[in-house]
Amino acid sequence: MTAALLVLAAVAEVSGTLSLRQSRGLRRPGWVAATAGAYLLAFGLLALVLQRGMPVGVAYGVWAALGIVITAVAGRLLFRDPLNAPMVAGMVVVLAGVALVELG
Repeated sequence: MTAALLVLAAVAEVSGTLSLRQSRGLRRPGWVAATAGAYLLAFGLLALVLQRGMPVGVAYGVWAALGIVITAVAGRLLFRDPLNAPMVAGMVVVLAGVALVELG
């Protein structure tokens, strides 16, 4: 259950970041509200994960790594942002690093 909450926190954070992009520099009030709501949800879920006892280093590492990967892929699909081989390699390295932290 704690891992599911952490994944939901990462998805909420990504939603906030994508909404921020859609806000066009905070000039579209609906998207600004969506951004704020998504970030509040993300931090609330992350707080629950920490309250349940997951070490902060592990929780934040997984949250950040998932955020990087999901945001990069979503940015490519939604906004045609660049996503090339070196970027994918970097994401693999980040995920591997987080896995090592968790195993350590």
